[in-house]
This record gives sequence, structure tokens and C-alpha cells, in this order.
Amino acid sequence: MPVPVLLDCDPGHDDVFAIWLAAGDERIDLRGVTTVGGNGYLEHTTRNAQIALTVAGVTGVPVAAGADKPLRRELTPGAWIHGDNALGGPVLPEPTVPLDPRHAVDFLAETLKASAEPITVIPTGPLTNIALLLQQHPEAARNIKEIIWMGGSTGRGNVGAYPEFNAWADPEAAAVVFASGLPLTMVGLNISHQALITEEVVQRIAAVGNRTAAFGVELLRFFSASYDKAEGMPEGPLHDPITVAIAIDRAVATMQRCHVDIETAGEFTAGATCVDLHDMLGKEPNADVALTLDVPAFWNLVTDAVAALA
Repeated sequence: MPVPVLLDCDPGHDDVFAIWLAAGDERIDLRGVTTVGGNGYLEHTTRNAQIALTVAGVTGVPVAAGADKPLRRELTPGAWIHGDNALGGPVLPEPTVPLDPRHAVDFLAETLKASAEPITVIPTGPLTNIALLLQQHPEAARNIKEIIWMGGSTGRGNVGAYPEFNAWADPEAAAVVFASGLPLTMVGLNISHQALITEEVVQRIAAVGNRTAAFGVELLRFFSASYDKAEGMPEGPLHDPITVAIAIDRAVATMQRCHVDIETAGEFTAGATCVDLHDMLGKEPNADVALTLDVPAFWNLVTDAVAALA
């Protein structure tokens, strides 16, 4: 049976591929896409989610807009990587996928409560919507099977020395989610930097030959150029689809069960995910932390999903 999924995202180039993987793989039942301010302002991330589904020819998947800023901080979009509209590179078509009138948090809560089976929630941006869901609708949270989040890092950061962007954007929300007691998998920079957009990868996507692939190649080229300029990485990492790949086949990644604290107050470290890999603290584990990626299997999943779309 397909895994029922709610995807909460901030598109973003890599979020688009996460949407496509969730929509294009028959082992996922995509129940909805919700958006949050993160890689871009909410108006952009919401429109980009609609565009991602429009380009791929996906209909019948609701899109709902959520929080436009973090719980306690101002939003600083990731324009240095994603461009001013959060989806730099291709000419963006007008979306034909409609917007659900509900706030994303209400949409998530109502969808969870209405489901006959627990739903996997996959956030690929700041955790603002998910934290609000847990705070405002704790009864709905009981129908979350697990949360698979792209964010954090066991080591290096990409916003300063330690924090990863999604955690840094709203560390207070991340702290709420990690303290929730729900089954949680963290997909951090330590694994996502193994999913590099090599020229071979770009050519594989291009060879699919459909509209989604052509649009995707433009996204990948821009994204890698941004990473080359910002971080000296000519082969950029495609972070977000790893979450969906894990929902499809957990064997695509190795995991370690451990305790993770979220730094919310540090002058240099706010947003850092403090991953206790060696059980130095003796605290109860609260997350599965993804460590290594089966890179060929991951790219096979992404390529096959793109091929299944328009």
C-alpha cells in the first residue's frame, strides 16, 4: 500500500524535486502540499509549489499556504542560493493548480483527523507550520505516523559555522518538534551533501525527455551555479528529496538513533542541531539521524519519478 504523505515545504529548487518524487512514485500517496516562508517569502514559495505541480501535470493534490514568518524571529529568505523568487533559473509558467483557502496548519490538522490511517509528515523547510500544528491541534498530531525532516547537521552548517538553514530560520519551531515525542527522522547536511548534482546526474535527468525533466535541468543548473558561487561547490547538493526517498525505502539511508537538542540562544550557534552521536549526555534518544546515503539508489528514485510525470 502507498505511504500517505503530507509534504510541508518552501520551494526552493530542491523542494521542487521532493514534490516531484512524492507525486511521481507510486509508493507515495501525496495527500497535500503545504508551504511556509523559508527559501523565499511565502508568496513565492506557495506559487512555486503550485508551479511544480503544474509543470509535472499533477492535479488533485491540494496546496495550502501557511506561516509567513518564524515563531519568534524575522524571516531571512535564502536568496543567495535560490534567487529573489526562490526558484531562479527557468522562466516560470503561470500555475494552473489552485490554492486551498485554508491556512496550512488547519489543512494539515483536518487532513490528519480525517485520515483512516496515520500519515507521514515530510517537512523540507523551517518547521514553523509543524510546530504550530503540534501546539494548536495536539489531537491531530496523534495521527502522525512519523516526521521526516530535511534540516540540521551533525557537523558543518551552511548559515554560519554550525547551523543549517532550515533549523536556523526557526530554531524555536525545531525545538518544539524535537521535544514532541513523535517518531522523527533528521536528514541533515551530513547526508544531503552526498546527493551531489554531478554532470552525469544532469544528463540522466535531461535524457528523460519530458517537460518536467527539461524544467528540472534548468533548476539543477541554476542551483549548482549558486552553490559554486556561495560555497565553492560546483556540484550542488539536492537536499530535500532524500526525505521522500526515505519514506519510499528506508534502506536508502543508514540511521543512528540518538538525542538531538536545538540551540536557540547561542550568539554563534542559534539553530545548531546538537546531535549526541556518542551518547555523551545519557539523554533519551528523540530522533533517527540519517548518516549515509545509497547514492545510486537515490538518483534512480528521482529519475524514475521525473520520468513518470508530464
